[in-house]
Amino acid sequence: MSTPRSGKTPAPTNRLPEVLLFTDGACSGNPGPGGWAFILRHPASGKELINSGAEASTTNNRMELMAVIKGLEALRKPSRVRLISDSVYVGKGLTEWLPRWKAKGWKRSGNEAVKNEDLWRRLDELLSIHEVEFQHIPGHTGHKENELCDRLAVQAYQGLVQSQKGTAGASQPSCPG
Repeated sequence: MSTPRSGKTPAPTNRLPEVLLFTDGACSGNPGPGGWAFILRHPASGKELINSGAEASTTNNRMELMAVIKGLEALRKPSRVRLISDSVYVGKGLTEWLPRWKAKGWKRSGNEAVKNEDLWRRLDELLSIHEVEFQHIPGHTGHKENELCDRLAVQAYQGLVQSQKGTAGASQPSCPG
C-alpha cells in the first residue's frame, strides 16, 4: 500500500477518495474576534459536512488557515482534496512559501520567523496525510459555497461576541455596524 504524499508529489489517485473542501475565514478587526468555516463534500456519495468556529482574538489569516486545518482534520482517511478558497495567503503558502520555509528551518527571507508558524506546521502535518490541490476563486463574487462559508464564519464570530457581551459586559470586543 502506498503512503499518501503532500500536494506537489501526487500519490496514486486510484485508491484515494476525492473530496472538495471549501473554506473561508473572517475577522472583525485584525486582530479581533474571528471565525472560520468549511464545507467538505464527497462528490461520489453526495455527502457533505459543514462546520464553523470562532476565536475571541485572532487575525483573518489565522482564521483562513484554521478553516483549512479543521476541514482536513475532519477527514477520516487519507484523501485527494481539492481545496477551494479565496485566500491568496493560503494559496501562496501552500504552493510557494511552505517548501521554502521548511528548507530554511521555518524562517522567512531575512531570517524572520514565519507568521502563524503553529498553524502552518499543523497544516504541513496534514499535507503528509492528504494529497491537496489548491484552487483559488475570487471572493465575494457569488460563488455559492464560498459565500456560505463567509456567512458561517461571520456568524460564528458574531455569536461568540454576543455570548461574551452577555457574560462579561461592555468590556468585550464588539462587531462594527
